[in-house]
Amino acid sequence: MRNAIKTSVVAVAAALALTAGGASAAEKVQWKMPLGFSSELPALGDTSLYVSKQLEELSGGNIQLKIYEPGKLVPPFQIFDAVKDKKVEAGYTWLGYDQGKIPSSPLFAAVPFGLEPWEFTAWWYEGGGQKLAEEVYHAQGVHVILCGIMGPEAAGWFRKEIKSLDDIKGLKIRFAGLGGKVMQKAGASVTVLPGGEIFPALEKGAIDATEFSMPAIDEKLGFDKLVKNYYFPGWHQTYTSMHLMVNLPLWDKLDKANKAAVDTACTAGTLRALSKGEFAQIAAMKNFAAKGVKAQVVPEKVLREMEKLTEEVLKEEASKDPAFKKVYEHQRAFEKAYKPWKDKAYLPRNW
Repeated sequence: MRNAIKTSVVAVAAALALTAGGASAAEKVQWKMPLGFSSELPALGDTSLYVSKQLEELSGGNIQLKIYEPGKLVPPFQIFDAVKDKKVEAGYTWLGYDQGKIPSSPLFAAVPFGLEPWEFTAWWYEGGGQKLAEEVYHAQGVHVILCGIMGPEAAGWFRKEIKSLDDIKGLKIRFAGLGGKVMQKAGASVTVLPGGEIFPALEKGAIDATEFSMPAIDEKLGFDKLVKNYYFPGWHQTYTSMHLMVNLPLWDKLDKANKAAVDTACTAGTLRALSKGEFAQIAAMKNFAAKGVKAQVVPEKVLREMEKLTEEVLKEEASKDPAFKKVYEHQRAFEKAYKPWKDKAYLPRNW
């Protein structure tokens, strides 16, 4: 009997030791995560807060992302370099800001006259887009995860009305990504500024016009106080995707459970960002009328001309960079294959 009790005690103690050992050996993830956008901006920035909270709760506190507002730790346009060089473990940003270092990056961020949000997610998750992005970014030592998406932006804020392409020539305008290259080809003088620097530039007259995001976000940044001509549709960004960047060696060291948690939280964040982005525009569109903002539509003739310039820009970029060409052709093939369903399955927009 004594031997049996002794054996049982030893067995229980061993089991407890193994359990404790497993808990103490559990991988702790504590990453610094600078943002490309203020966490106060609906859908665009605050999705990072949602993802961080979900990860902490999913992991029982095992995964913690310490969020830094734009410029507090890393300038918004330098997040890629900081993650690559392991100055920070992760970052939440828009891949289009990497255009100068990775020519194909804007294709994963926003393409003029391109895919709509659900088309992009279909291409990303099921059509091979994610694999292409990983191929491009892994070569740079960075892992990217789709972690948010929104609908089209507005075409921008202009002091003067846009009636023809001539009204764009000579404009000093803030524009980003491939749309910026299109605007340059149309004759505008283009500069890229982080969100927090646009209002003072517009106020001081350093720029004549700007685009940034959706109405609810533009309203929060106060552009309506300075400029009253607000144009739609956002031809230059038919979708806006946000990604979580992680230093690749750090990502590779994560266990399967933690990788799955990050992927799951970001997938949830993608849907929540899309939903919140759409919902937030209801009040914003209503508010502009009371502020004297003229919500206008870019003339179709101008849109057609911009589309032609877009094709020129995309072909030029594809001719200069093999990775851009590969991603561009892959994305276009998907768009063509998807079109019969898109054209026939949905009610016309003017229904």
